[in-house]
Amino acid sequence: MADTLFMAIDLGTSFIKAGVYTAGSDCIAVAMEPVKDYRPGPGIFIQKGEELFASVLACMKKVTEQVGEKAGEIAAISFTGQMSGFMGVDKDWNDITTWSCSLDSRYMPYAQKQMKELKDDFFVTGGTNFPQMAPKSEWFREEFPEESAKIRKYLMISGYVIGKLGDIPVEEAAMDRTYTQWTGLADVQNGVWSKKICDAVGLDQDLLPRIVNSNTICAHLNAEMAAQTGLKAGIPLVSGAGDKPAGCLGAAIVHPGDLIFEAGSYGAVSCCVEEWRPDMEERRYDAIPSAVPGDFLVENFITGSGITLDWFIDAFVQQEGMPLKEAFAQIEAEMKEIPIGCNGLMSIGLLSGSAMPLVESLRGMWMGFDWSHSKAHFYKALMESLTYDFGISLERMKAMYPEYAMDKVSLIGGGAKSAIWPQMCADAHRKTYGILNRGDVAMWGAVILAGNAIGLYEDLRQTAIDHVHVEKEFTPHEEKSVVYDKHAALYKAYFHELQGFYERVQALG
Repeated sequence: MADTLFMAIDLGTSFIKAGVYTAGSDCIAVAMEPVKDYRPGPGIFIQKGEELFASVLACMKKVTEQVGEKAGEIAAISFTGQMSGFMGVDKDWNDITTWSCSLDSRYMPYAQKQMKELKDDFFVTGGTNFPQMAPKSEWFREEFPEESAKIRKYLMISGYVIGKLGDIPVEEAAMDRTYTQWTGLADVQNGVWSKKICDAVGLDQDLLPRIVNSNTICAHLNAEMAAQTGLKAGIPLVSGAGDKPAGCLGAAIVHPGDLIFEAGSYGAVSCCVEEWRPDMEERRYDAIPSAVPGDFLVENFITGSGITLDWFIDAFVQQEGMPLKEAFAQIEAEMKEIPIGCNGLMSIGLLSGSAMPLVESLRGMWMGFDWSHSKAHFYKALMESLTYDFGISLERMKAMYPEYAMDKVSLIGGGAKSAIWPQMCADAHRKTYGILNRGDVAMWGAVILAGNAIGLYEDLRQTAIDHVHVEKEFTPHEEKSVVYDKHAALYKAYFHELQGFYERVQALG
C-alpha cells in the first residue's frame, strides 16, 4: 500500500489539472494545461474534442514526468470535472458536436420550450431545475441534422476522455451517475434513463451511455495512449465523479445532514441525504446522486457567484500592478466597520440569473444607496446578497429534511480565505462554519474512488473521514443573526417581487 500511487484528472472549463497522490492522500506532483475555447459570437462557447483531449494528454505527460520512475507505481486513474454540458461522438469516438458546456447558450430556446412542457418531470424525476443535455440534443438535432445523424453516443467530458484513453468500443461508453441529473434525461432516484422524458424530447435511449457508479473501472489505458503519456499500458480508468460530488466525498460530506459550502467561482451549498425529496414550493436545490452509491446530495449553486466578486474587484478595486490577493485584502479591510445592511444599501448579486429556481431574467442590482456609500459598501452588499441567497436554500433543505441537524457547515474554496465571509455566513445562517485543512477535495475524492475501485480502500466514507479535518471554526453571534434575519427576509421578498421588473427591462433589449 505504501508504494501505491494514483492519478486524478480534473477536466475543468479553462484548464485540465492532473495530480499524482500517495495512498495516504499526499499530492506529490501536479500539472495544469490550458483548454482552448472559441467564442465566435454572442452566446457561443465551444471546445473542440480533439483539442481538449490533446490538453489532457499533455497534462498527463507533464505530471508523469514529474514523478519519474515512480510513474510505474500508478495503480489507477480517476476523473472529476465540470458537470453540465453535451457532446456527441461517432462510432470511432470522433467528436461530432464539439463540447458544449453550460456557457454555450445557443440551446436556450429549446430549453425554454422543454421547460414549459416538462418542468415538473425534469425536477421530480430528473432532479434538476436546469436541464442541459435534453434541450441541447434537440437543438443539435433540429439545427444540424446531417451531423446529428452521425452520432452514436451522447457523453459528458469524462466519458469521452475515458473512451479515447481506453480500449472499449463506443457501445460500452459510460456516464458516472453523479453527472446524470443535469442531463435532464435520467430518473435519478432509480439510476436509469427516464423513458418518459427521453420519449418526450424525441431522444433514442440507445444514444445514451450506460450509467455506472463512481467507483467503476470503465476501461484500461491502451498501449498508444500509454506511450504518449509515459505511463504503463493497462492502468484501470475509473469513472470518478463530477467536481461537486467528488469534492463532497473528499471533504467527508458522507453522512445524512452533513453540509458543505464551496465558496468558489460557481459557489454551492450541498447536503448529504438518503433520498430525493423535491422542494416543489421553492425549487431551491437539485438532486445530485452522491459518489457514495445510494446517497444523494441536495445542492444549490449560484451561477458565477465567485466570478461576480472577482468582477467587482477587477472593475472597481484593483489598480495596475496590484496583486489580486492584495486587492481583496484592501476592500475587506475597508468593510470591517460597515454595519450589517450597509446603511440601507441592498444588492441582488445574481449577475447571471438564478438557476435554482430557474429565473433567467434576474440580474444584478444595487438599491438604497446615496452619497455616503463607498465602494466597500457596494462590495459588502454584494457579498451579503449571495449569503442571503444561499441561506434561503439552506432553509429549504432543513424544511424538507427536518430529521437532520444541519448545524455545521464545512467551508472550502477561495471564500474560505476571506477575512469576512466565513463569519458573515455563520451569523446570517445561524450555523457553525468550519474551514477544512485541504483545498484539493475534488481531486482527493477522485483518488478515493480509484482506490476503492481496485480494492485498496475498503470503505469510501471512512477513508474520507480519516484524511480531512476542520482547522478553524466560526460560530454564530445571536445579536448579529437577529439583524441578518430582517435583511434576509427583505432579500427573499425582493427576489420574488422584482421578477416582473427584470422581465420588463430585458424586454427592452
